[in-house]
Amino acid sequence: MKTIGLVAGPCSAESRKQMLETARGLKEMGVGILRAGLWKPRSRCGTFEGVGEEGLDWMREIQQELGLRVMTEVALPCHVEAVRKAGLDMIWIGARTTVNPFMMHELAESLRGCDMPVWVKNPVCPDVDLWIGAVERLQQAGLKDIRIIHRGFCTVDSSPYRNAPLWELAERFHTHFPDLPFYCDPSHIGGKRELIAPLCQQAMDLSFDGLIIESHCNPDCAWSDASQQITPDVLDYVLNLLVIRDSNQTTENLAELRRQIDGIDEQLLELLAKRMRISREIGVYKKEHNMPILQSPRYSEILEKRSNMGEQMDLSTDFVKEILKEIHEESVRQQMIIMNEQ
Repeated sequence: MKTIGLVAGPCSAESRKQMLETARGLKEMGVGILRAGLWKPRSRCGTFEGVGEEGLDWMREIQQELGLRVMTEVALPCHVEAVRKAGLDMIWIGARTTVNPFMMHELAESLRGCDMPVWVKNPVCPDVDLWIGAVERLQQAGLKDIRIIHRGFCTVDSSPYRNAPLWELAERFHTHFPDLPFYCDPSHIGGKRELIAPLCQQAMDLSFDGLIIESHCNPDCAWSDASQQITPDVLDYVLNLLVIRDSNQTTENLAELRRQIDGIDEQLLELLAKRMRISREIGVYKKEHNMPILQSPRYSEILEKRSNMGEQMDLSTDFVKEILKEIHEESVRQQMIIMNEQ
């Protein structure tokens, strides 16, 4: 059975009492790594921005008394210096930091020669290259123990989530660094307690290596992100509900089905190539007859007819429209090449 990694703890360190009570509850249920934010990069001024260096003493006490490994977020080189001086075990770099290459460069330089594990969250915006770049900067600074956190992306409409999971972007990123531990943060993706359990299960079904979950001894009274935190007891209940599937197990029947999928994919590519050849022929005709490339009525007609056809075949209308959109854009690009040829 696959072993699932687990990191848990409050969104923010608020007091010594809150930290110790939460840490004791998490240790009882088997959590080995405690997370808590000391410096909080908030969207608006005047909100709680963390207890700062005062919380380092509480983290050290948890290390020494309970034997838990502890980690906090860093956003500036001075945070790195304070954390290393205090002897914390790990750090994470948040989504509001990974979005900025300048900040990532400064952090990477401040971590040069550091051997502590560094966790990297995806940037707030859905930009895989920024995420890749953040990891590459740390690697170029000589860091060896880098771990990844997927916490969802800020989009125009993330409903019902706080941050849209966009699992396909996470998978695209993971193909660049398949050997780095890959954890899911259902607290920040969901933004609501009731979404944590189903998101945890979805992460397990997608073969994530572990979970990082916000847990607070009294979440209703939390100073930040109260709605997405759960008690250690509730966390224990959620984890016991998880179904962990064996990703290494396979059967001959499954192998045969995968061979069929491979064959269909080849046919799809051949059909797409044939369609593009016809699109180029249409481009030649339009050029010879001085016709514009874009034919909006024709595109709208195709979109409507193919979407209806797809729906009758039990295909999602949105899925069909997205595919047709990509095909149309590539057809336009091909015809533009024809138009611009001398």
